[in-house]
Amino acid sequence: MRKSFKMMAAAVMVLATAMVAMVLTSQNSAADTGSADSGSISWIMVSSALVFAMVPGLAFFYGGMLRRQSMSSMIAQTLAAISIMSISWIAVGYSLAFGSDGAIIGNLQHLFFGGLTEEASGGAISTLEFATFQMMFAIVTAALVLGACAERIRFNAIVWFLIIWSVLVYAPMAHWVWGGGWFDQFLTVLDFAGGTVVHICAGVTGLALCIFVGPRLSGTRKARAHSIPFAFLGAMLLWIGWFGFNGGSSALADGTAVHAFFTTQAAGACGMAAWAIVQYIKVGRVGVLGLIAGGISGLVAITPGAAYVGFVESMVIGAVGGALCFMAVRIIRSKTKFDDALDVFGVHGVGGIWGAISTGIFAKSSLAGVDGLIYGGVDLFVGQIVAVLATIVFCFAMSYAIIWLISKFMKVRIPEDEESIGQDIVEHGEPAYL
Repeated sequence: MRKSFKMMAAAVMVLATAMVAMVLTSQNSAADTGSADSGSISWIMVSSALVFAMVPGLAFFYGGMLRRQSMSSMIAQTLAAISIMSISWIAVGYSLAFGSDGAIIGNLQHLFFGGLTEEASGGAISTLEFATFQMMFAIVTAALVLGACAERIRFNAIVWFLIIWSVLVYAPMAHWVWGGGWFDQFLTVLDFAGGTVVHICAGVTGLALCIFVGPRLSGTRKARAHSIPFAFLGAMLLWIGWFGFNGGSSALADGTAVHAFFTTQAAGACGMAAWAIVQYIKVGRVGVLGLIAGGISGLVAITPGAAYVGFVESMVIGAVGGALCFMAVRIIRSKTKFDDALDVFGVHGVGGIWGAISTGIFAKSSLAGVDGLIYGGVDLFVGQIVAVLATIVFCFAMSYAIIWLISKFMKVRIPEDEESIGQDIVEHGEPAYL
């Protein structure tokens, strides 16, 4: 365990060093060429790498919170998400999401990234770089889903689920919000970095899966997190990656990116503080996993409005997100039979819903081009609510239908005796620890 912890810490240091080197290189490049494009190109490349770093972060974060005999299986599922979503996005996903401005779905003109260019022009990044950046979002969204149904869904079932889900759920959602789909055509909706597309979609998808496969065995469900250090390091990789997630969503190295970068940190910090306060009031102590969950709740909440709300408003959004997600997780665990193993819906679903609605409340026209509810704007507030409801209904119905269909061709749930042993041994034959 100690050796693994040191390796993880070393990996974080290497990542941080690489990011600094890339930024310094981009600054030198911009100075040498005098080009306005070089800084943006470099920043989005760095942001893409930061977002991708969230995926191994999720593997450590999720794996650390599970039993020790589930660590390898979580890593395997995360690697599967990387492969499936990358191939799907390149082959057809990007084209369906951004191929046209049809109301429901794009077209097939960009199959296998056909027609994309490597050259930037007009002060913007290239279409290939934009497509690559968006691919990282697709991977992260799929990886987020895995935590809800952890420790009882078969590896081959989740593989087939993600293959179909990537085309029938994620691509349409990306099109509706960012690709000129019906959210953009018929509603006034703002989603800067993925409140609906990523967080609500992942949370609701995870909820559909955990309802379908049912709860884990009592002993499995009550097991404590096997590695708090892994969970912490994974969560901090997520937080670091969030700066690229939100800061890179302006698609330029500009003031909007700086604004989103700051509001991301402010909301995450306030979410952590709020969760800790409420947890102390309700439970009488504050745990490491609670502090982590609070920070992530604040980060989730600010994602859709990171560039559209003021600094004070971002702190309010983060704080309410932390408190709201704590209560949601507590209610789901104690009042329902849903076994959302790693609180994917409680944090990402509920946090994303609050973030989308709060954007409709606090957005400023000076930043967003349209006012939120507190500044007299009603259209945005109504549009955000409609978008949230549509996302919940679509993602849940489609995800449940996909896993139901898969269950007609293969077994989805692992047997109870295999669950007790753990998927690391039963499915992969590779225990994480000797």
